[in-house]
Amino acid sequence: MAKRVIWSHQAHINRKEILQYWNERNKSNQYSRKLNELIKNAVIQISIFPKIGIPTDFEDVRCKTLKDYRIFYKEESDTISILSIWDCRKNPDEIKKIL
Repeated sequence: MAKRVIWSHQAHINRKEILQYWNERNKSNQYSRKLNELIKNAVIQISIFPKIGIPTDFEDVRCKTLKDYRIFYKEESDTISILSIWDCRKNPDEIKKIL
């Protein structure tokens, strides 16, 4: 049974920035729409199979890789908290400030 998904404020901001970046870069929302669907499907997978992501160095936090991005999340008793969507091309030390 799928767990309820809760998006953190940070994850909402990350998702919006990623999609806006691709809209501006490509002068079209076609790629952003496809990427948004991939994100939605990955979150559905996480909600059904919470152990699908790999454990991280952060306590109780897992991540699922999706193209050049990682979805960081935390499994709780009846919910999944999406903590952040991280662009893997960024400085990895920056994620420590977010999580």
